Amino acid sequence: MADDRQHDDALARRIAAARAAEASARDGKKREESAGWSIAVEFVGAMLVGGLIGWFIDKQAGTGPWGLIALLLLGFATGLRSVLRQQKKIDGK
Repeated sequence: MADDRQHDDALARRIAAARAAEASARDGKKREESAGWSIAVEFVGAMLVGGLIGWFIDKQAGTGPWGLIALLLLGFATGLRSVLRQQKKIDGK
């Protein structure tokens, strides 16, 4: 009888440890997914903001597509720099 109780206690401890490890792995995956979405949104956002500002400048100044092109490229460079900076933080962990 005491042997069964020890066996049940050991099984309960192993089940609890497995559940804790699974929860920890799930939390880690959620953090990684969240970081990926954050990087993607920031990159696209930088390009959109640059494009919109360039479009507005072109509309006001009548400079054709040059303001849009220039600021879209600037937004791309800014977004890329941000992605690389965040990736270094992630890799450094």
